Amino acid sequence: MEKTNQKWFKASLALSLCLTLLLSACGNSNNAGSSNSEKTNTGTSNTEAANTETPKDESSEISFMGWGGDSEKAVFQKLIDSYQKKYPNKKVKYTVVPPGEYWQKLDTLIAAKKTPDVFYAGGAQFNKFASSGILLNLTPFLESSNALDPNNVWKQALDRYRFDGKMVGSGDLYGLPKDVGPWAFVYNKDLFDKAGLKYPSAKAGEYTWDNMLDDAKKLTVKNDRGKIDQFGVAGYSLESAVWANGGDFIDYTTGKITIDDPKFTQAMQFVADLSLKEHVSLSVEDDKAQNGYARFLGGKVAMFAMGPWDQPGFWKLPFQWDIAAWPASPNTGKTATWLGSLGFVVAKDTKYPEDSYNLAAYLSVDKDAQKENYELGQAVPNLIDMAKGEFLQMDKAPQTRQVFIDIIEDYGHPTIDMGSKNTKWIDTMWQEASKVWSGKMTAADWAKETQPKLQEIYDKENK
Repeated sequence: MEKTNQKWFKASLALSLCLTLLLSACGNSNNAGSSNSEKTNTGTSNTEAANTETPKDESSEISFMGWGGDSEKAVFQKLIDSYQKKYPNKKVKYTVVPPGEYWQKLDTLIAAKKTPDVFYAGGAQFNKFASSGILLNLTPFLESSNALDPNNVWKQALDRYRFDGKMVGSGDLYGLPKDVGPWAFVYNKDLFDKAGLKYPSAKAGEYTWDNMLDDAKKLTVKNDRGKIDQFGVAGYSLESAVWANGGDFIDYTTGKITIDDPKFTQAMQFVADLSLKEHVSLSVEDDKAQNGYARFLGGKVAMFAMGPWDQPGFWKLPFQWDIAAWPASPNTGKTATWLGSLGFVVAKDTKYPEDSYNLAAYLSVDKDAQKENYELGQAVPNLIDMAKGEFLQMDKAPQTRQVFIDIIEDYGHPTIDMGSKNTKWIDTMWQEASKVWSGKMTAADWAKETQPKLQEIYDKENK
């Protein structure tokens, strides 16, 4: 998952706004797929798709487009070189686009009928592409090839790339996971030790909002001038709070925006009050001066948030740190957080469907690549046996890296946008949320005012 942290910055706008990664970054549990002879939503049967495969001895050149920083580009170039060495007659043209320009560039190529054979897609963009019929159904290749063992890949990741013709999360497979990104709760062990406090529990449900708030008060320190120099917490995830409290942002089965549910507004007010009332988290002004991410790196925030892609930077920190389960709502006893993902998809009109699938599968689950990715601190392995084996045995922080696995398997939620084709309603929500973070409105009043506006946008752009 790309370390842009755009998702953070939106999710905690005034409390250290820190993507969807995703640009990078679990699906629904329904794993039913259609039979191979059925027509897919694109109008091409699985049998027809399978019959268009390129002969295995034929030379081909396919295009692959993605984004990434220097380390990710180096990893993928190495992977592609390895793939081409293994298959000398199969060539890959790899194009890297700056993250901020990627989707516009991709839309331009699609409109010009120059869609890359293999490219990145996830969340709302995957939904849009799958719904518009430009993606190749990968189910027949999965069933006829041994390039990927679906039983050894996170179901929560594969389900992100299933589409049944109406909704994401079930049906046939139209993509393979590039990664799966559990959003974890990180804390500065040195600051907890200095304050004489017990570390937050790695086990879901044991460490609550109340426990976190008590610790945050003791970990918030003022300087000689009476100004807060060290904050107890920053970047607290609104998604975590809402889902843990039994609320949600939207019910995708009905298309109803649910931010006016008391379970939602109570959770949102809790997050806002960490700054407004309790003064243990950054205010809007504090965040503008220096955001929570920078303050955590500087040892001035005790509890924060991180994804696996943050590990390389965190490994260089001069203090000890670890991860814990997100605090549980005392109202439900539940713990929750978001689970991001980005995927490899194949263009429906590719001239080389089998080669494109094989490349996507290679990039998704190649053992050497997965090993290098986790050793570099880029991601949790897509391969379950590797994730539960050597990944957990790493001698680098976090010590309780089992938390990453727990999020994937037990209490990670798909990101808010998974069921949308257009995210204008989500962008508007984060923008409007500043009224709550700044204290201009209560969460309940804000939700009452904002829900109809978001509903109108969602209905116009997604239905």
